[in-house]
Parts: sequence; C-alpha cells; structure tokens
Amino acid sequence: MLKEFKEFIAKGNVMELAVAVIIAGAFALIVASMTADIIMPLVGAIFGNVDFSDKYIVLAGGDMIEPGMSLEAAREAGANVLAWGNFVSTVINFVILAFVIFMLVRYTKRVQERFEKKEEEAAAAEEPAGPTEIELLAEIRDTLKGGAPAAPGKGPMG
Repeated sequence: MLKEFKEFIAKGNVMELAVAVIIAGAFALIVASMTADIIMPLVGAIFGNVDFSDKYIVLAGGDMIEPGMSLEAAREAGANVLAWGNFVSTVINFVILAFVIFMLVRYTKRVQERFEKKEEEAAAAEEPAGPTEIELLAEIRDTLKGGAPAAPGKGPMG
C-alpha cells in the first residue's frame, strides 16, 4: 500500500492539484478584496453611500443593541442578526469567481480544440491518400470486365 501511495504522489497530477489549490486560495483573496474594496463601495455610492457589509436585520435581542451599531458589535452584544449585507457581498464574490472560472474553462477548451485539430490535420497529412470511392468502383468494374467469365444469357429463372 505504501508503494502505491508513493506512485500516486509521484504523479504530476498531485503536484499540479496542490499548486492549483494554493493559487485558488490566493485568487479568492484577490476577489474578496475586489468585492469589498472596489465593487461594494461603488454599489454603496449608487444607493446613497450605503456600506453593505454592516447591513443586518435584528431577529432577536433588539434591546441589546443601539441604533447604528456595526454588525460585529451587534453580534458581540449577543443579538441574533440576519446579515443580509454580508450575504450580498458573498454572492457577488461567488459570481465573480464563477465567471472567472467559466472564462478559464472556456479558454482551456478552445486551446484543447485547436491542439486536437492540429493533431488531426497532421495525422491526415501523414496518411497517404487512398483511392476515392469512384476509383475503387471503376477498378472493380474493370476487373470484372477483363477477368471474369461471361455471364450466361439466361439464368436459372429464365
């Protein structure tokens, strides 16, 4: 079992996967920063200087919080809150990540198709061109005319 594990780890795919996970983690931080520091302030400015990260609805414990309290402070005070602003930010993060992943997959697919097409063209160029269907039929016809015995005038039916 240890030998199989070593063979599995030695394959390039495992290392590629590890690198991809590390890069994805770093990319997620970039997207989170872009959402929090660029997109959400723009959205807030459009809707009247609103900071969505601190938007919440108090579900229980409203007597524990004061008006204008931040989301963090309301949670620390023990209030049960529905953090809808944070959810909006998270959804925007997801949409950005999903779009970027879609674009990467789309680009990768196009590159693979181009590569496969070039391989097919190269393979087709290497193969000798055989006779066409018409050439084969003409050859069969000529063989039958020249080397085949003549057909009887009347067959078994007539």
